[in-house]
Amino acid sequence: MLLLALTPEKELFNGNIQSVKVPGTTGQFEILNGHAPIVAALGEGEVRILDENGSKSTFNIKKGFIEVINNEVSLLIQSLA
Repeated sequence: MLLLALTPEKELFNGNIQSVKVPGTTGQFEILNGHAPIVAALGEGEVRILDENGSKSTFNIKKGFIEVINNEVSLLIQSLA
């Protein structure tokens, strides 16, 4: 599964992942391989990425959006916390 995480200023992550956990506006949820297509707003909280090698990375956001289509995940982050 491919993840691209962007802010207006820079690219935060671009690569293959096992999973990504994001702060939805009504609670956290996790995207795994084969997830159904979705577009959702994100609230304030931690984004946790587990890359294809099992390495974990995290960063905090204030708000943004996530889109999942055909095992491609786009995180459009309006601002970092």
